[in-house]
Amino acid sequence: MQNYLLTLAYDGTNYCGFQVQPNGRSVAQTFQDGLEAVLHSRPDIKGCSRTDAGVHALGFALNFHAETRIPTEKLPLAINQHLPPDIRVLCARVVPEEFHARYAAHTKTYLYRIHNHPIDSPFDEKYYTRVPRRLDADAMQRAAEQFVGKHDFLALCAAGSSAAAHGDTVRTITDCHVTRKGDEVDIEVTADGYLYNMVRILAGTLCEVGAGRMQPDGIPGILASRDRSQAGPTLPAKGLFLKKVDYDL
Repeated sequence: MQNYLLTLAYDGTNYCGFQVQPNGRSVAQTFQDGLEAVLHSRPDIKGCSRTDAGVHALGFALNFHAETRIPTEKLPLAINQHLPPDIRVLCARVVPEEFHARYAAHTKTYLYRIHNHPIDSPFDEKYYTRVPRRLDADAMQRAAEQFVGKHDFLALCAAGSSAAAHGDTVRTITDCHVTRKGDEVDIEVTADGYLYNMVRILAGTLCEVGAGRMQPDGIPGILASRDRSQAGPTLPAKGLFLKKVDYDL
């Protein structure tokens, strides 16, 4: 019996999120169906995170314990044959017995994509949020820098968060930056953990700064207020990607 760590990429458009849900088809359920076809058993899988409905992943990590004669390097190809084209296993490796993809995560990096143009792209409209009026990416970057550090992020937390209910709203952001590539504005955030909808609210707040409706130096005051109404809107899920998970392996 080995403990396998797999990295997945998936298009979350047609799923209710990663975690198994009673109200729709999840990435986890679909992946387990494919895994069962390969292993002829259905091992319990541990995901690194619970991505929301419509959120995508470039480097989602999960682990499971299983016994198989398939060489580790061949597992991705074997499983991918039984998955729909919007979910792909990128790589696999054996990790220590006690490894857990969620609890062992050192940091997670999210990417939020904004198409800053009045007209949608005919090719990848499902993978960004469109903001028609030009954003000031330099002002957004100055604001992004204010999020770095250990803070109480309750102001960036949506209602219904179990962490907020328990008063567990302090997180550490180690990097937050904004880059413009033509009409695309990318927001990247790396942290040791996240609150419910935190990245989408952070991105919405940065867009308010980029539009001139908030000032970059107003971020510390927003965080200190611990008041969700002081931050920007929650941007749509379709622009959000879990980019990578870092482990001390």
